[in-house]
Amino acid sequence: MLRHFPQINVAHSHRKRDYVIAAFTFFCVAICMTFEVSGSVGRQYALGVIALVSLIGFLLGENKEVRMQVVVAVAFTTIGEYVASVYMGGYTYRFENVPAYVPLGHGMVYLTSIALARSGLFIKYARTIATTVIVVCGAWSIWGISGFAEQGDSGGAVLFCAFLVCLFKGRSPLVYLAAFFITTWLEILGTAAGAWKWADVDPVFGLSQGNPPSGVAVWYCLVDAVALSGGPLLSRGLKHVSEWYISGVSLPRPVERVSALLDFRGDKREDFRAQILLTSQAISMSLKNQDLVVEPLDKT
Repeated sequence: MLRHFPQINVAHSHRKRDYVIAAFTFFCVAICMTFEVSGSVGRQYALGVIALVSLIGFLLGENKEVRMQVVVAVAFTTIGEYVASVYMGGYTYRFENVPAYVPLGHGMVYLTSIALARSGLFIKYARTIATTVIVVCGAWSIWGISGFAEQGDSGGAVLFCAFLVCLFKGRSPLVYLAAFFITTWLEILGTAAGAWKWADVDPVFGLSQGNPPSGVAVWYCLVDAVALSGGPLLSRGLKHVSEWYISGVSLPRPVERVSALLDFRGDKREDFRAQILLTSQAISMSLKNQDLVVEPLDKT
């Protein structure tokens, strides 16, 4: 069950950089909430610029793999913000928009989760930290459905259960644990300051949800899954585009572009072309019109 957790007594090292990233993000979240709630949309854009510069600065010290993951995470969370907040109304920001600092802030939060997950502190005390998170978040979820909470949180309890599944079955449990700390910090500060407010009822399942929901960190489990899968694809795609640009040759044919993007080689490429050929012939025969015959692909 804990196969993705680090082994007990495994060697670990403390890199100052990891703790600097975490401390910077936790500090900036507090400062951002202080300046945001008393400002205009223009101030949100200013905070967005600061978030962009900060994210780029920290990514310069990361390897290519982490950079690609963070880029995918920013893109995915940006879409998620507009769908979950603006379109569905699961939570609402002060100006009923998506503040400029939010998408880039997601990038900083995800990078912080990665930094803490690889830190010596989390590697050494992984099981202790996991136990602490389960107890704290579990108590929070129980309180939300106990009837004593001012705002019911059945949705948060469901999210907490999903978080447990990700924690014990997912590929990056330490990232999820780190995400719990930073997301809990920003959610409590943000909702307390009035920067945003969660709807009383979840718009998807109709469950009550707290302000904020107790299991909100589970969304970063999804972000991590998308980033881990999309990062290598983005890196490979950029590599092919770069190679094509440097070569100076004309654009490849459509089939060749798909083949290059997916990195098909050898028999896989031939199988793909064969399927295209069979499809072409089937369409031609069904139409029974010589003027509409699709020419087979040139296999040379």
